[in-house]
Amino acid sequence: MPELDLADARRVIQASLDEDTGGQGWERGDITSATVIPADLRFKGVMQARHAMVVSGLPVAAEAFRMVVPEARFTPRVQDGQEVAAGTVLAEMEGPARGLLTAERTALNLLQLMSGIATLTKTYADKIKGTGCTLLDTRKTIPGLRKLSKYATLCGGAKNHRMGLYDGVLIKDNHIAVCGGVGAAVRAAKDAGLPNIEAECDTLEQVAEAVEAGADIVLLDNMGPEVLRRAVAVVAGRCKTEASGGVNLDTIRAIAETGVDFVSVGRITQSAPAVDIGLDWN
Repeated sequence: MPELDLADARRVIQASLDEDTGGQGWERGDITSATVIPADLRFKGVMQARHAMVVSGLPVAAEAFRMVVPEARFTPRVQDGQEVAAGTVLAEMEGPARGLLTAERTALNLLQLMSGIATLTKTYADKIKGTGCTLLDTRKTIPGLRKLSKYATLCGGAKNHRMGLYDGVLIKDNHIAVCGGVGAAVRAAKDAGLPNIEAECDTLEQVAEAVEAGADIVLLDNMGPEVLRRAVAVVAGRCKTEASGGVNLDTIRAIAETGVDFVSVGRITQSAPAVDIGLDWN
């Protein structure tokens, strides 16, 4: 199972709880539960998959309940990264009813979102099995949810591209336009001593220029399979290759079979539909 940044998860959970309770704390902010649920009532609940999915975010859901009700018991019945069928019990929980009801929507929102990302990611990863190509995620994430989203893609079988602007060099078309060319941009990054320099290329001429300048990886942007094969031949193993742009479930297999090392897909984090998970109280 991939490693989850729990501190980042707590930040997201707290922001969600504050949004739901008006920042007043759960005791005063959930006016419905405080009014209609007796203070001493305890609930037991079951989280259940309502259709087939890849699970991601159970530790996040557990933390959401515990941040409201520290004594809550949350018992996972499956683990993140596991593919489950409809009707599978994902987790059981028990604790003071008021607090669990306050945390319910935050826990479900995050679990459904993350499991949706993991589920779509696996669909893409399965499409390129056996090609030797690796699926990558991108920075196209919902603002504030990047680490959770990228954790979810790991659960689905992808690998993380750079986390942000701070931990990887990716020279894109606007950098190239301002700098005066892809070769000049790559050389500037190399002169600065930056490692793992990636350069976006729209043409085979740019590919050759980037490789000659010393790029560690070339991003082959919006190239069809035949042009991708020619780009791989131009690179000739001198650096890694990544295909991006125009990638969907209908095209990804043909793209991966061109010999590129990686294929990146923005929609696995940008457009993944949330899955349906029920939380029923016993």
